[in-house]
Amino acid sequence: MKKVRIIGVPEHFNLPWHMAIEEGAFEERGIDLQWTEVPEGTGRMCQMLQDEETDLAIILTEGLVKSITEGNSAKIVQEYISTPLQWGIHVGAKSEYKSIADLKGTKAAISRLGSGSHLMAFVNAQNEGWATNSLQFEVINNLDGAVAALTEGTADYFMWEHFTTKPLVDKGVFRRLGDCPTPWPCFVVAATQKFLDEEKSTLNHILEVINDYTSEFKQIPSIDRSLANRYSQQLEDIQEWLKITKWSQKQLPEATLTKVQDTLRELNLIDKSIPLLKILY
Repeated sequence: MKKVRIIGVPEHFNLPWHMAIEEGAFEERGIDLQWTEVPEGTGRMCQMLQDEETDLAIILTEGLVKSITEGNSAKIVQEYISTPLQWGIHVGAKSEYKSIADLKGTKAAISRLGSGSHLMAFVNAQNEGWATNSLQFEVINNLDGAVAALTEGTADYFMWEHFTTKPLVDKGVFRRLGDCPTPWPCFVVAATQKFLDEEKSTLNHILEVINDYTSEFKQIPSIDRSLANRYSQQLEDIQEWLKITKWSQKQLPEATLTKVQDTLRELNLIDKSIPLLKILY
């Protein structure tokens, strides 16, 4: 049995992986796929790829691309979610801010530098016409840290996936002022260079299995109820999320990757674009 380590966020996007593991689909191929949840998100996962603490990651496109341009030797092996991520823009329930425009010049809570919450704060600022060189940040590690920061006032707003934070909005912990979708497909499958060099056939087996699961995922009877129960979501929210979410079974298009690099460079988040062959497997 070949042991393979994989990491991802504890969110509903990754249920196909858990189902495939629980149903023994990887074991049938002789693969012991060991999943670890990383609630800190993409910044932490980039570090784990770089340090070879994992073999594979399900990770945000823009965060990984930034990390690779800075020397991370990991590569994108496949697009995973081909639709944008809906980043909810949240404030504390008792916050005085009523609109996204009110947040100009305030402090954003981010999980860590280089994370999606960090990079998307720049995209949102660009959308709003704010000066991106004066953005302020408070590092809060994870969702629990964001709740504390917005409740205690050490940060003013927090961007996180719309449906993951919806229960906190429903409970009156956060108020959502709006959404900021990513300008590109949101999640990719990444692998370390070491894994690519040594385990090419193992990777092919893993991708075959997950692509079988994701291509049929929406057709599974009562999958909406399974998702709602497993991730403590309202059924109507999950149904809305399923309508706007598409899984992919192909490599990330080169034109998309060029757009990601161009945007990151325009926002001064990377110094230069690098050849696509250094990013794509």
